[in-house]
Amino acid sequence: MDVAHCYLEGNADAVEFCPHNGHHNVLAASTYTLQEGDQPTRCGSISLFNVDGDTDNFDTVYSEETSGIFDIKWNPPSGNTGPFLGQADADGYLRIKMLDGCYDGVQGTCLKEITSEKISNSMCLYLDWNPSSTSITVGLSDGRVSVVSLLESKLEIQEEWKAHDFELWTTSFDIHQPNLVYTGSDDCKFCCWDLRDSPSNLVFKNSKVHKMGVTSIEKSPHDPNRLLTGSYDEFLRVWDLRSISKPVDETSISLGGGVWRVKHHRDIQGLVLAACMHNGFAIVGIKGDKAEVLETYKKHGSLAYGADWQKGEVKLIEGRSKPVVATCSFYDKLVRVWRTSNDIVL
Repeated sequence: MDVAHCYLEGNADAVEFCPHNGHHNVLAASTYTLQEGDQPTRCGSISLFNVDGDTDNFDTVYSEETSGIFDIKWNPPSGNTGPFLGQADADGYLRIKMLDGCYDGVQGTCLKEITSEKISNSMCLYLDWNPSSTSITVGLSDGRVSVVSLLESKLEIQEEWKAHDFELWTTSFDIHQPNLVYTGSDDCKFCCWDLRDSPSNLVFKNSKVHKMGVTSIEKSPHDPNRLLTGSYDEFLRVWDLRSISKPVDETSISLGGGVWRVKHHRDIQGLVLAACMHNGFAIVGIKGDKAEVLETYKKHGSLAYGADWQKGEVKLIEGRSKPVVATCSFYDKLVRVWRTSNDIVL
């Protein structure tokens, strides 16, 4: 069920569909390339595509060279601003760009930087918006986490603390309780922090379950007590936040490769997309205390890093729902757009 594909100039590491109404056709993709030598440099790019799964249309509408990018995220549509794209850079900067121009995907669509701030002398590895688009949490390569406010097009570090011993690969707001921030690191620890305290209070720390670094943390949009973690140890784990000592029974599932990214489908409960590094991409169904792989996608020839569902209404093909997915892989610089081949029950 391939729709289209495209090769980028640099190593592709993130893809994100715009979640804002009227802009679901816009796909952003970022790159990170290390130029080795006596004075190594980290360069990157960001590109916008117009994606129409009905017509198999996939056009590049904008591209710019940047610093090396580790992560990009659109702000949530529930906020009163946007569409804004947050960009976590290898040079320690957090940049906010606004989607501008015509949104029909034909002409004029571009990104305009509205503000930027040097967050750290370390690298910015990951970012996540709070539900109101007023704060961003940033994971740093020195194990610190920074919470940055965005007010009136100005970024300001609200709080920063040493959360982990090694690289902080992932951090996210609790979409149901945005005063809580989750962090995961190369030190194998999975933590939760309460921003209502200053300095932020450690709510819990689990350091016994993940056998390797924690690379992804994703709260369920459908169940306020459910949360997923991904790890280099190849396991996708389902947690009940009311009992955090161990994952929910029987819902830890090995995906055969380091679980780098995890994305819930916004409209189909229990449907999860995972980027599995050395084992392509997987679509996982989670129902009750059981998880199973529904489909795999292995048409990439390199590290599976970026993955996202297209937002908006799921189109029906011959009466069956087949969501649109974008994926990217690192060294072969490849972005692919495809539909699920198996039937997805709404």
